Amino acid sequence: MATPKILVLPGSTRTGSHNVKLAALAAKELALIDIDVTRISLADYPLPLYEGDLEANAGAPANALKLKQMIMAHHGVFIASPEYSASVTPTLKNAIDWVSRVRERGDPSYAAFKGRVFAISSASPGRSGGLLSLMALRQILELGCGALVIPEQVAIPQADHAFDDMDNIATPVPPTCFAPSSRGWWTWRG
Repeated sequence: MATPKILVLPGSTRTGSHNVKLAALAAKELALIDIDVTRISLADYPLPLYEGDLEANAGAPANALKLKQMIMAHHGVFIASPEYSASVTPTLKNAIDWVSRVRERGDPSYAAFKGRVFAISSASPGRSGGLLSLMALRQILELGCGALVIPEQVAIPQADHAFDDMDNIATPVPPTCFAPSSRGWWTWRG
């Protein structure tokens, strides 16, 4: 069997971001188990704000095509998503919107998302660890783009204290910090 290729993508470009640290740690851990890992930054793929008229007049930007091709060159994608106003970052959402619009050589809709496995995570200084971001990201990827998002997810609360000086997790974090409750809300399980 071919070595799995995983793309690691933080949803933040901010200096010192907990999710950039989480993405780097995930890339390191995946490489240790002989996974072919590529870690990128959305800062390397600057995109204008998605707008239908812009797309109709100029087509998809070159960076949207490059990002789509990067995603399609991998079997799976690991996203570390910060939480902004109970959702994903505008940068991440905009990248997903543009990539979802790129069509090459008769590609079906959402070609970069369908048939690819996504894993999602979040690190946040708050008590929920970015859980609302993960809920929104799961909805965007699964319902909006038709992606397969694995059920397990990582939400690291109090991320401002979660990383040590080497950007490793200072204390063990359960693989799934939150699980669905009988009321449809996600509750802490640890």
